[in-house]
Amino acid sequence: MSLPHRRWRPVGSTMIRWIRQQLGFDPPHQSPTRTIYVANHFPPHNDFIQQKFPDNRMISSKYTIWNFIPKNLFEQFRRIANFYFLVIFLVQLMIDTPTSPYTSGLPLFFVIIVTAVKQGYEDWLRHKADNEVNNTAVYVIRSGGLVQTRSQNIRVGDIVKIEKDQTFPADLVLLSTDREDGTCYVTTASLDGETNLKTHRAVPEVAKMQNVLQLDTLRAVITCLQPEPDLYRFVGQITIRGKSNDVVRPLGPENLLLRGASLKNCSKVFGVAVYTGMDAKIALNYKSKSQKRSIVEKSMNTFLIVFLEILVVEAVISTILKYVWQYEPSYNQRTTQEKNSSKILTGISDFLAFLVLYNYIIPISLYVTVEMQKFLGSFFIVWDLDLYHEASGQRAQVNTSDLNEELGQVEYVLTDKTGTLTENEMKFRECSINGVKYKYSNGNLVHEGMTGMFERSNQTFTDEETMFLRAISLCHTVRISDQGETHTQHLKNIIHDPSTVEYYAASPDEKALVEATRKIGVTFLRSTEDEIFLNTFGKDERYKLLEILEFDADRRRMSVIVKTPEGKILMFTKGAESSILPLSTSGEIPTIHRHVDELAMKGLRTLCVGCKNLSKKEYQEVSSRLLQARTSLQNREQEVANVFHFIERDLHLLGASGVEDKLQEKVPETIEALKLAGIKVWVLTGDKQETAISVSLSSGHFHRAMNILELTNQKSDTECAAQLERLDRRIKQDHVIQHGLVVDGTSLSVALREHEKMFMEISRNCSAVLCCRMAPLQKAKVVRLLKTSPTKPITLAIGDGANDVSMIMEANIGIGIMGKEGRQAVRNSDYAIARFRFLAKLLFVHGHFYYVRISNLVQYFFYKNVCFITPQFLYQFFCMFSQQTLYDGAYLTLYNICFTSLPILMYSLLEQDVHTHVLKSKPALYREISRNELLSLKRFLYWTLLGFSHAFIFFFGSYLLRRDDASMMGNGQKFGNWTFGFLVFTVMFITVTLKLGIETHYWTWINHFVTWGSIVFYFAFSLLYGAILWPFLKEQDMYFVFSQLLSSASAWLGIVVIVVACLFLDVLRKVFWRHTRPTLLQRSQLMEANSGITCLESICCYSNGETACSPLRRILNQMMGRCNPLRINRFWSDLDPYYTNDRSILTLSSMDGSSNASGV
Repeated sequence: MSLPHRRWRPVGSTMIRWIRQQLGFDPPHQSPTRTIYVANHFPPHNDFIQQKFPDNRMISSKYTIWNFIPKNLFEQFRRIANFYFLVIFLVQLMIDTPTSPYTSGLPLFFVIIVTAVKQGYEDWLRHKADNEVNNTAVYVIRSGGLVQTRSQNIRVGDIVKIEKDQTFPADLVLLSTDREDGTCYVTTASLDGETNLKTHRAVPEVAKMQNVLQLDTLRAVITCLQPEPDLYRFVGQITIRGKSNDVVRPLGPENLLLRGASLKNCSKVFGVAVYTGMDAKIALNYKSKSQKRSIVEKSMNTFLIVFLEILVVEAVISTILKYVWQYEPSYNQRTTQEKNSSKILTGISDFLAFLVLYNYIIPISLYVTVEMQKFLGSFFIVWDLDLYHEASGQRAQVNTSDLNEELGQVEYVLTDKTGTLTENEMKFRECSINGVKYKYSNGNLVHEGMTGMFERSNQTFTDEETMFLRAISLCHTVRISDQGETHTQHLKNIIHDPSTVEYYAASPDEKALVEATRKIGVTFLRSTEDEIFLNTFGKDERYKLLEILEFDADRRRMSVIVKTPEGKILMFTKGAESSILPLSTSGEIPTIHRHVDELAMKGLRTLCVGCKNLSKKEYQEVSSRLLQARTSLQNREQEVANVFHFIERDLHLLGASGVEDKLQEKVPETIEALKLAGIKVWVLTGDKQETAISVSLSSGHFHRAMNILELTNQKSDTECAAQLERLDRRIKQDHVIQHGLVVDGTSLSVALREHEKMFMEISRNCSAVLCCRMAPLQKAKVVRLLKTSPTKPITLAIGDGANDVSMIMEANIGIGIMGKEGRQAVRNSDYAIARFRFLAKLLFVHGHFYYVRISNLVQYFFYKNVCFITPQFLYQFFCMFSQQTLYDGAYLTLYNICFTSLPILMYSLLEQDVHTHVLKSKPALYREISRNELLSLKRFLYWTLLGFSHAFIFFFGSYLLRRDDASMMGNGQKFGNWTFGFLVFTVMFITVTLKLGIETHYWTWINHFVTWGSIVFYFAFSLLYGAILWPFLKEQDMYFVFSQLLSSASAWLGIVVIVVACLFLDVLRKVFWRHTRPTLLQRSQLMEANSGITCLESICCYSNGETACSPLRRILNQMMGRCNPLRINRFWSDLDPYYTNDRSILTLSSMDGSSNASGV
């Protein structure tokens, strides 16, 4: 009997799948749905589908303890210089080279260690922030009791208890609340940017289980789709096991509590975890963390490739000339191995030897110096008191220092609205009632134009005014905290002391309006399912709630139908002016319309209010039609909308309200400064279009003279293409004026499907862009589109909520605001600040300084290494390309690590080419360094050619001093090989050190110490190195050589002459360009007369009252193009309008004219 054929899965494929799952390439669950057993009550006999779900840990870090070493080494050796020196080190180990392997291996090891420590420290900070979230205490139901555990230990299926104001630790399906109807209110400000409350409901059959014992007996199974990024979509069902039969109920978004949202207006709720950890919707909206590289690092890699090409060319030329000029005397007998060796292999070996000899033209210490400069320089941001927020006690935070210089290259700022530009605080400011404008102040309504403030009693309010206030107090979705416990005594407390009650609302505008009417005298007390209680100027009123016509985005209004204490039936309607005014047939319509426009011009959020009297017959018809529409199984939404339109007509217009969404301090000034700096500002928000436009106007993002273009409500590709073409034509026709673009999330999705190029072209031609109703991933997609556009602009994204994390991580620079919407944005950002206004200082001052410093650092490193190694190449022409080194091995190793490292490091940390107050007051200076101007090809060629020219002067100047007939040594001996090399090295070292001094504008005692200290250290080291026979050295070629060199007066004279010859032309060029074609930056270095500084000369500035400096000092200062900053600071006036701090206003000053094209 044959056995049935069985298919065996190869062990190798199983292992590969397991490895891929562990690495995250294959998800552990492939089914389109997941089955969740509530409270993890699994059915007996394993009669269930076993699925694996991730734990509840949130991970924003980059490394783990297991992958840190291999992953970090891989990333470091992706850098050209590191990989190159690794190859050189291996070559030195394999073949006989002119220099020791230690000369390349030790610097490489030092660079790798320093970089790994820096990046490991930064990732440790991310781990620390993640642990704070993952170790948060939570309560879950296990084994029939309530158990406290850590957030990271929550499993799918656990029932979690959440109390008021706590944040949901996972995506939960709501099971029950402390309310009988099973409802609760949550705020999703950290998810979609909206501060309004959202109502969530539990399934009725489960909502009655309000304690631990009841929930532990629950036997239910939830089936839902696998997690997806869409915050507003959830499809599932819950099957409740009963004794007789099972009950199946559908689950939707109203049943799902999202991770990151906060519970409001309820003391406690219970929910079952369905999506945990990185499966949570907010985590799926996080863009995966990737290594961000600055434009300076990319330029460095380009320069390294150029210098590698120069290195290869020099090695090829040297190898060819070695064999062309090779001369072998007859007495030089070859060994048998040399005679039998291949000429090709010998040539390759010589080529590699020349590569090793010239390899120091590639500055390996450049990377470690840059890493140290970035790491140490980042502390200046943390220490900056101008970035310290005194109210919250928060300092600026640096999560990664790799992008410091990128802060000086920003071209687009993409910002969130809620919590970033605004304070999340709505204030009622003005209103129009029956055609009369009022201002609201201190709980009083005052006629516009009246100067006195007085308290009004109920006798002073007209019927129209009282009706308007009643309409606002009745037509809303406001709820009172713990209103189920409200009793008579508590109602009295509400009336006499409004601070005893806290309102919650689905709209922040409604909350502001209800709070304002309470202070005026019409108090909303509480509401039930069928009644609303008011207190109107001390008189209690009970209104029967008949119908609620809910707000929707198409109608842009809501209505309530109530029965008054007198028995009248009234409908109150409130909504946007565009939806109320066309439906109004009575009232002061033209006047109120004009008042609405005036309120909008002030940047206020406007709402119109109307009412309508209904007879009993009319109400019965309305009620019947509403019941029929709401119970319809076909086209229910459309049927309900039709009934709403039938009811909401022939309104009597009562008035309009104006609510201010309070901006953060100095937001308009900051946005204006960004515009003056040539930076385009885009606002990306999940909020409604009307709200977003209002804030854009009040913040100065949009201005009144701007032509606002709209790309909204586009549902099809055809409609979207036609609208885009219309917008494009309009921009081209009205190219003189500025344009602003408004686009919503739905239209954006349609536009990016087929018309991405046209959309981006229109967006770039607009001065300001506002994107509303944006999902988190849509924000990231907009950022990515800008980044990958043909011009490759540098983008900066700034936000404060978890919904902003994706765009923060996608942008070239991500900045988190330490606001009221949690810490997700701060943890995943590159930098974090407490307020939006700090962005100006961060970009204009820190960004400018970091970019200027590191740009000059990079150029200077290549310059000094060209000066260092070019004499070595020239020397080969005089030694028959024998690969004889010009410098001793110790100097090859120490040149970049010791002799020239500290001056350039201190320069890159402390240099200030212009005073900070000038940078803050003149944002136009930011444009001068944009588009990587200081690392352009022109400047790169200048520094490179300058290095070659100086190297030629070093070498041939020293060569002329040691001609055969010249006796240079003090004892009458002639120069030797090492003496000549020492002379070239000494001249070269002093020249490159003084060259850095010429480029320094801001001299401190630290600069003086490291500059002159480096020169002293070099002489001291050389004397000590040559004065002792070191036992650990096999050869001591430099014994007493330096001492003999310094004994020659001719050598001293030659050093001075050659150094002056190198630097004189460079100083002359700087003076010539500063006087003939100065840049904006150079002109701004001339302090203005009204700022406490008097300019006595065209270049050098002196503080008031200072004695005139000596002519020599004045000439030197003119030549260097700088003044002593310490003297300027000492005499700076405290009243100077440009010297800003955290409590002063941001003063802007436009630059006169544009910069002339300047020399390099």
